[in-house]
Amino acid sequence: MHPKSVLYLEHDGKVLLVDEDGNGPHIPQMGRLESGKGLRFPTRDETLTMGIEYVEKDRFRINIADLNITVTKAYPKLDWPKEWAWKDACIADNSVHPVAREAIYRSLHRVVSKVMIQNNQHHVLMARVERGHFRGFWTLPGGYMDHNEHPADGCVREAQEELGIAIQLDEAEPVITQRVFNDEGVSFLSLTYRATWNGSVEELNLQTEEISEAGWFTPSDALARAVSEFDREALRTLV
Repeated sequence: MHPKSVLYLEHDGKVLLVDEDGNGPHIPQMGRLESGKGLRFPTRDETLTMGIEYVEKDRFRINIADLNITVTKAYPKLDWPKEWAWKDACIADNSVHPVAREAIYRSLHRVVSKVMIQNNQHHVLMARVERGHFRGFWTLPGGYMDHNEHPADGCVREAQEELGIAIQLDEAEPVITQRVFNDEGVSFLSLTYRATWNGSVEELNLQTEEISEAGWFTPSDALARAVSEFDREALRTLV
């Protein structure tokens, strides 16, 4: 039986795993297919028994099958624990409990790149989206990054795909924002750049499966229409 509450202790890529009896640390084997004796995160009592002090950072829930587990993310107050498991090795070992693997997976940032496109009147180009979290609302152009894609390239690609325009960024430094928006602990990292384009809405070639319409707005109007906190935080720099 998996404990109802466990500690996800991580220190520079190393995580603490224990066996079903709470003994550890244990090392996973990448590519192991047989489950064997299960490895999991420790409970608070098991951690204290090992003499490990820690600082809590976050808490989220994981629902798998009939399990509803509370995971507390924490930083251990000790030197780098070289005898602990590498987090990357945990995901590929079937002996590591799915709760631990899911928690590690959720700890990886989802990277989003967006762009504030302005014209010479300092109006901001926004699009009303047809799918995703903000369907029916106005957002800045952008989206998820492809694997190994630089965010500065990604928002340019997204503007081309969504709006049919080729843009160049005005500056290399983005507005950077990170948020966990619900109690499932999924972390989103947004990088929002700036660009200038002086065309009209009629010149756009919208990807109609994703974008229903586009328009120019003053920074204040754009901020009033934006529902994404990432968009709002970026637009506040213009107001």
